[in-house]
Amino acid sequence: MAQQSQEAFDAFVRARLPELLRFGRVLTGNADSAADLVQDALERTLLAWPRLHERHEPTAYVRRVMVNRNISIWRRLRRETVTDALPERTVEDRQRDHDLWAALQSLPARQRAVLALRYYEDLSETEIAAVLGCSAGTVKSQASKGMAKLRTVVSPGAATSGGGL
Repeated sequence: MAQQSQEAFDAFVRARLPELLRFGRVLTGNADSAADLVQDALERTLLAWPRLHERHEPTAYVRRVMVNRNISIWRRLRRETVTDALPERTVEDRQRDHDLWAALQSLPARQRAVLALRYYEDLSETEIAAVLGCSAGTVKSQASKGMAKLRTVVSPGAATSGGGL
Protein backbone atom coordinates (compact mmCIF):
# COMPACT_ATOMS: atom_id res chain seq x y z
CA MET A 1 0.00 0.00 0.00
CA ALA A 2 1.32 3.43 -0.90
CA GLN A 3 2.38 5.71 1.95
CA GLN A 4 -0.27 8.30 1.04
CA SER A 5 -3.01 5.66 1.01
CA GLN A 6 -1.82 4.28 4.36
CA GLU A 7 -1.90 7.77 5.87
CA ALA A 8 -5.42 8.32 4.54
CA PHE A 9 -6.56 5.04 6.10
CA ASP A 10 -4.93 5.92 9.43
CA ALA A 11 -6.62 9.34 9.41
CA PHE A 12 -9.97 7.70 8.61
CA VAL A 13 -9.61 5.27 11.52
CA ARG A 14 -8.63 8.02 13.96
CA ALA A 15 -11.59 10.15 12.89
CA ARG A 16 -14.25 7.40 12.82
CA LEU A 17 -13.16 4.98 15.55
CA PRO A 18 -15.40 6.34 18.36
CA GLU A 19 -18.55 6.24 16.23
CA LEU A 20 -17.67 2.78 14.86
CA LEU A 21 -17.15 1.47 18.40
CA ARG A 22 -20.48 2.97 19.47
CA PHE A 23 -22.22 1.37 16.48
CA GLY A 24 -20.50 -1.94 17.26
CA ARG A 25 -21.69 -1.75 20.86
CA VAL A 26 -25.27 -1.33 19.71
CA LEU A 27 -24.95 -4.27 17.33
CA THR A 28 -23.25 -6.65 19.76
CA GLY A 29 -24.41 -5.49 23.18
CA ASN A 30 -21.00 -5.19 24.82
CA ALA A 31 -17.80 -3.21 24.45
CA ASP A 32 -15.43 -6.16 24.01
CA SER A 33 -17.39 -7.74 21.18
CA ALA A 34 -17.81 -4.31 19.62
CA ALA A 35 -14.05 -3.74 19.61
CA ASP A 36 -13.50 -7.15 18.00
CA LEU A 37 -16.16 -6.42 15.38
CA VAL A 38 -14.67 -3.02 14.55
CA GLN A 39 -11.16 -4.47 14.30
CA ASP A 40 -12.37 -7.20 11.95
CA ALA A 41 -14.26 -4.67 9.81
CA LEU A 42 -11.27 -2.34 9.63
CA GLU A 43 -8.99 -5.20 8.60
CA ARG A 44 -11.35 -6.03 5.76
CA THR A 45 -11.65 -2.35 4.86
CA LEU A 46 -7.88 -1.98 4.69
CA LEU A 47 -7.79 -4.61 1.95
CA ALA A 48 -10.33 -2.66 -0.10
CA TRP A 49 -9.03 0.79 0.87
CA PRO A 50 -7.56 1.92 -2.47
CA ARG A 51 -10.89 1.62 -4.30
CA LEU A 52 -12.96 2.83 -1.31
CA HIS A 53 -10.84 5.91 -0.79
CA GLU A 54 -11.29 6.86 -4.44
CA ARG A 55 -15.11 6.66 -4.12
CA HIS A 56 -15.10 8.61 -0.83
CA GLU A 57 -17.57 6.20 0.85
CA PRO A 58 -15.50 4.17 3.33
CA THR A 59 -17.80 4.72 6.34
CA ALA A 60 -20.79 3.08 4.68
CA TYR A 61 -18.56 0.18 3.62
CA VAL A 62 -17.27 -0.34 7.17
CA ARG A 63 -20.79 -0.25 8.62
CA ARG A 64 -21.96 -2.77 6.03
CA VAL A 65 -19.06 -5.08 6.89
CA MET A 66 -19.89 -4.74 10.59
CA VAL A 67 -23.56 -5.60 10.06
CA ASN A 68 -22.73 -8.60 7.85
CA ARG A 69 -20.00 -9.92 10.17
CA ASN A 70 -22.25 -9.52 13.22
CA ILE A 71 -25.00 -11.50 11.51
CA SER A 72 -22.49 -14.22 10.54
CA ILE A 73 -21.16 -14.41 14.10
CA TRP A 74 -24.69 -14.47 15.51
CA ARG A 75 -25.64 -17.34 13.20
CA ARG A 76 -22.56 -19.32 14.18
CA LEU A 77 -23.12 -18.76 17.91
CA ARG A 78 -26.77 -19.66 17.59
CA ARG A 79 -25.69 -23.16 16.59
CA GLU A 80 -23.82 -23.74 19.85
CA THR A 81 -24.94 -26.51 22.16
CA VAL A 82 -27.07 -25.51 25.13
CA THR A 83 -25.85 -26.67 28.54
CA ASP A 84 -27.50 -27.02 31.93
CA ALA A 85 -25.12 -24.59 33.65
CA LEU A 86 -25.11 -20.96 32.67
CA PRO A 87 -21.70 -19.33 32.22
CA GLU A 88 -20.61 -17.05 35.00
CA ARG A 89 -21.46 -13.46 34.11
CA THR A 90 -20.06 -10.25 35.46
CA VAL A 91 -21.91 -6.95 35.65
CA GLU A 92 -20.10 -4.66 33.23
CA ASP A 93 -22.16 -1.55 33.75
CA ARG A 94 -25.15 -0.54 35.80
CA GLN A 95 -26.71 1.80 33.33
CA ARG A 96 -30.16 3.15 33.89
CA ASP A 97 -31.12 2.07 30.39
CA HIS A 98 -30.23 -1.60 31.00
CA ASP A 99 -33.74 -2.71 30.05
CA LEU A 100 -33.44 -0.96 26.69
CA TRP A 101 -30.10 -2.67 25.95
CA ALA A 102 -31.61 -6.03 26.79
CA ALA A 103 -34.61 -5.30 24.60
CA LEU A 104 -32.35 -4.29 21.71
CA GLN A 105 -30.51 -7.57 22.00
CA SER A 106 -33.79 -9.48 21.79
CA LEU A 107 -34.51 -8.02 18.35
CA PRO A 108 -33.54 -9.87 15.17
CA ALA A 109 -30.19 -8.73 13.76
CA ARG A 110 -31.69 -6.82 10.81
CA GLN A 111 -34.11 -4.84 13.01
CA ARG A 112 -31.34 -4.06 15.49
CA ALA A 113 -29.08 -2.87 12.65
CA VAL A 114 -31.81 -0.62 11.22
CA LEU A 115 -32.55 0.93 14.62
CA ALA A 116 -28.85 1.41 15.38
CA LEU A 117 -28.22 3.09 12.05
CA ARG A 118 -31.32 5.27 12.40
CA TYR A 119 -31.19 6.35 16.03
CA TYR A 120 -27.52 6.00 16.98
CA GLU A 121 -25.88 6.91 13.69
CA ASP A 122 -28.68 9.31 12.60
CA LEU A 123 -28.78 8.00 9.04
CA SER A 124 -31.75 8.56 6.76
CA GLU A 125 -33.85 5.67 5.47
CA THR A 126 -32.15 6.01 2.07
CA GLU A 127 -28.68 5.88 3.64
CA ILE A 128 -29.63 2.87 5.76
CA ALA A 129 -30.99 1.10 2.68
CA ALA A 130 -27.67 1.71 0.92
CA VAL A 131 -25.67 0.38 3.89
CA LEU A 132 -27.80 -2.74 4.27
CA GLY A 133 -28.35 -3.33 0.56
CA CYS A 134 -32.14 -3.29 0.71
CA SER A 135 -35.00 -1.00 -0.23
CA ALA A 136 -36.15 2.01 1.77
CA GLY A 137 -39.47 0.21 2.26
CA THR A 138 -37.67 -2.68 3.93
CA VAL A 139 -35.91 -0.20 6.21
CA LYS A 140 -39.25 1.38 7.16
CA SER A 141 -40.91 -1.95 7.89
CA GLN A 142 -37.94 -3.26 9.90
CA ALA A 143 -37.82 -0.02 11.92
CA SER A 144 -41.55 -0.18 12.56
CA LYS A 145 -41.44 -3.81 13.67
CA GLY A 146 -38.38 -3.19 15.84
CA MET A 147 -39.92 -0.18 17.57
CA ALA A 148 -43.17 -2.06 18.15
CA LYS A 149 -41.24 -4.90 19.77
CA LEU A 150 -39.24 -2.47 21.94
CA ARG A 151 -42.44 -0.79 23.10
CA THR A 152 -43.88 -4.09 24.31
CA VAL A 153 -40.65 -5.24 25.96
CA VAL A 154 -39.55 -2.00 27.62
CA SER A 155 -42.96 -0.81 28.76
CA PRO A 156 -45.64 -3.49 28.45
CA GLY A 157 -48.99 -2.07 27.51
CA ALA A 158 -47.42 1.05 25.97
CA ALA A 159 -48.49 0.01 22.46
CA THR A 160 -52.15 0.24 23.50
CA SER A 161 -51.94 3.11 25.95
CA GLY A 162 -49.93 5.43 23.71
CA GLY A 163 -47.04 5.82 26.20
CA GLY A 164 -43.58 4.32 26.27
CA LEU A 165 -40.96 4.78 23.58
